[in-house]
Amino acid sequence: MAGELSPIDKAKFVAARRAADYVETGMQVGLGTGSTAAWLVRCLGEMVRDDGLRIKGVPTSTRTAALARDVGIEVVSLDEARWLDLTIDGADEFDADLNLIKGGGGALLQEKIVATASDQMIVIADVTKGVDTLGHFPLPVEVIPFGWQTTKALIEEMLAAMDVLGQQTTLRMNGDAPFVTDEGNHILDLHLKRIGAARQLSMALNQIPGVVENGLFMDVCDVVVVGYGDGRVEVRDINDGTVHEDKINFVDTDNLFSDLMD
Repeated sequence: MAGELSPIDKAKFVAARRAADYVETGMQVGLGTGSTAAWLVRCLGEMVRDDGLRIKGVPTSTRTAALARDVGIEVVSLDEARWLDLTIDGADEFDADLNLIKGGGGALLQEKIVATASDQMIVIADVTKGVDTLGHFPLPVEVIPFGWQTTKALIEEMLAAMDVLGQQTTLRMNGDAPFVTDEGNHILDLHLKRIGAARQLSMALNQIPGVVENGLFMDVCDVVVVGYGDGRVEVRDINDGTVHEDKINFVDTDNLFSDLMD
C-alpha cells in the first residue's frame, strides 16, 4: 500500500493508525468527517474485522456513518450514546495550543457537538495543518438559509472591528447551488488570513442572528497526532505538556483501503 500513497496520504494514514491505538473494546467513539478521519474509520474497521474490537461509533456526518457501517462498525446516534469516551477527528488547522479550525468538509456543527460530548478529543492531521496563528484556512460559519445575505452583511460589519487581516466572506457552493449541510444550512467561508483573537471572534460570531455555529474549536482538543510522509508520528498532549514520537511501519493491506487511494 505504501508505494501507492502520496506523502500527504501516508502522513494521514500513519496519524490515523496511531490514533486508533487509543480505542479500546467497549468504548463509545465519535467518528470525525473528512479525508484523514476516513482513514481512521478504515483502521477501526480493520480492527473490528481482524482483532475483535467492539465499539459503538457516533458519526459526525451522513457520509461518515455510511463508511462506518460499510467497514463493520456499529453506528449509534449521539442521543443513544449520550456521552462518549473519546472523539477522533481531523482538522483544517491547529496551533501550538491545540486550538483548531474545522469545517472544511461542511460538518462543523455535528463535529463540535460530538467533540464537546466526549471525555477526550484527539485530532489527527498531517504536518501541513500545523500553524503559528489560525486563519490561513478559511473559517467556516454555518448559517441558516433564511436571510443569509443579511447574516453575511452583519458578519462583514463585525469583522471590521476584529483583529484579522482579511474580511472577504463567500457563500460555499456545490456546483451552481449553495452547499447544504446535513442540518439543511449554508456555510459562509471567512477568508481572514490571520486571526489575532480567536476566542473573541468565536463569541462575536455566535451572537449574530442567523449564525448557527463557527469552525473555531477552542479548548476542545486534548491530543494532536501529527503524521509525516516518512511514517513518523508526533503525539502532542496539551494536558500533560508532552510530545512523543513514534514510527508506523507500512505493510501491505487488502482492499479495505483501496477506495481511499483512488
